Amino acid sequence: MRLSLSRIGATLSLALFVAATGGCTLVNKIRAKNELNETARSYKAGQFEEAEQHAKRALYLDPKNPTAPIFIARVIHQQYKPGVDAPDNIQRAKDAIEAYQRVLQTDPNNEEAYKAISVLYAAIKDETDLRAWIMKRANDPNQPSEKRAEAFAILAGKDWDCSYKITELPDVKQTSTEPGKVNVTYKKPAQKDFDAIHQCVVRGLEEADTAIKYDPNSESAWSYKANLLLEAAKHAEMDGKADQKATYEKQAKTAQDRAAQLQEEQRKKEEAEAAASGSPTP
Repeated sequence: MRLSLSRIGATLSLALFVAATGGCTLVNKIRAKNELNETARSYKAGQFEEAEQHAKRALYLDPKNPTAPIFIARVIHQQYKPGVDAPDNIQRAKDAIEAYQRVLQTDPNNEEAYKAISVLYAAIKDETDLRAWIMKRANDPNQPSEKRAEAFAILAGKDWDCSYKITELPDVKQTSTEPGKVNVTYKKPAQKDFDAIHQCVVRGLEEADTAIKYDPNSESAWSYKANLLLEAAKHAEMDGKADQKATYEKQAKTAQDRAAQLQEEQRKKEEAEAAASGSPTP
């Protein structure tokens, strides 16, 4: 069967178009790689704005490039100055957060992006979004149990800090010194602060217990549980409940012992691994 000249011409045109498109794609990939090399050079030289432009150009040339998005996030992050509360600097942090979130859209398991977002929220003192961010991982059934446990332990630590900031205030904490002994007592603060302690401790203990449920060998979860139980003991003392105070202190001791045991097991494990590899332990 003979093809008509028109059909032959159409077939050739399509083939040329496909070849040209494929060639264009290949050229753009090469150009994108060059842009990323320039990104790295500018980054090392401390020229972060220039590095950002090269990285964005790379992504424009090759939208599926897996490296360009994290490069963009890194260079924007580097332009944020920690501790500077100027609006344009805060905006840089928010821009970096958005860039890291775009990385996670295509690479949900990218730990660098996840942790960088946490660091940036903490740096700009956005506790509401930081807590929501950590809670998102804690409640994500697709995350490994160890990562969910770590997230819940971090939340427990934040609730411990919430209580500790109040119980350690000078007008709440009273210290009397006897020969060879330091005695600390706690008096009840304003009702608003007292209620805040209670809420933080109750929620924190729930988070610590949940962390332990997901990872019974989480040393940080057991440590925060012990610290939160000590805060509960202070709360009971402030409320004149000596029996509850003694119970909480006993439970805290149990949690402290478990945390110490896990810490010792980890130390021995690291020593054994170092011995096996021939590396000295720190």
